[in-house]
Amino acid sequence: MKFKNLILLVFVIVSCSSENEEPQANISTPETTYFPPLNSDVWETTSPNDLNWNTNALQPLLDFLEDKNSKGFIVLHNGKIVIEQYFNTHNENANWYWASAGKTLTTAVSGIAQDEGLININNKVSTYLGTGWTSASLEKENLITCKNLLSMNSGLDDSLGDVVAPENLQYITDAGERWAYHNVYVKMQDVVAQATNQSWSNYFNTKLRDKIGMSGSWISLGDLSVYWSNTRSMARFGLLMSANGTWENSEIVSSNFLDQATSTSQDINEAYGYLWWLNGKNTFHLPQTQFEFNGALIPNAPNDMYAALGKNDQKIYVVPSKDLVIVRMGEAADDSNFGLSTFDNDLWAKINLVIN
Repeated sequence: MKFKNLILLVFVIVSCSSENEEPQANISTPETTYFPPLNSDVWETTSPNDLNWNTNALQPLLDFLEDKNSKGFIVLHNGKIVIEQYFNTHNENANWYWASAGKTLTTAVSGIAQDEGLININNKVSTYLGTGWTSASLEKENLITCKNLLSMNSGLDDSLGDVVAPENLQYITDAGERWAYHNVYVKMQDVVAQATNQSWSNYFNTKLRDKIGMSGSWISLGDLSVYWSNTRSMARFGLLMSANGTWENSEIVSSNFLDQATSTSQDINEAYGYLWWLNGKNTFHLPQTQFEFNGALIPNAPNDMYAALGKNDQKIYVVPSKDLVIVRMGEAADDSNFGLSTFDNDLWAKINLVIN
């Protein structure tokens, strides 16, 4: 009898538990990031309709891009191409210059070298280049760290042009005391070359370019080292950033370093990381000026967007909250500029009509 009562009690408990159990909600899992294969033209696509975007606003966006002297434009969502368009006789195989948008390639490779234990960005630059790489006194030169080069606060005179020979790298103030957009960042390429005991291009190619299937090369233009590639290669680099430094299952550059690179790097220009521009901050500084401007860098863009911005409107926009990478190559949309221009805000107004 006791045995029967025990069975009955168990049956009642199980029955009550089943009756009170709420049906499981459908839990949506984040879409897996797609990575295009290496050494291939294959790249999966998804349509704006699949993302419930406003397709009525798409053609006006493309017309605007064409009118504004664009050459290549790509939008990725979770790695897949949603929009890919070429204008003004350009095509998917044609190369174009990244200008200062390519500074962020130097950031990534510096991070790789640090991940490998070859450099430490908190070390002084002279640890790797020796003393006398500037015309500053030894005491002042030794204040300049690799992080200062990546953050644009070396304290060196930015008014003397792009030449980075010692006589042109003159002291204005102590490192960390002044933010100024300056070609001296390129000394990080020399740091990496010295620390790795190989050429900058070779280390870049083997550690970054080839591992994510980019094409292109560094070309010297006067005193500048400028990267040239097709538009898809720029999109591949943007995708690497969007994926926090991983490509499929391989870590190319650590997410810890990239988190630092895409956060405010100093206390003068809130909108600047390690050669990356940051949106959504309260104030920002611009090249060639010491003025502080109030408000976000690009008001129409998402607050969490960070960007690589190059002369004459070369753009990489990465938007983590929307899983978007957007790249634009071309001539200057309007007047010649150092990277940021009114075109950024106007372009985002058009993009928002499509994606929101």
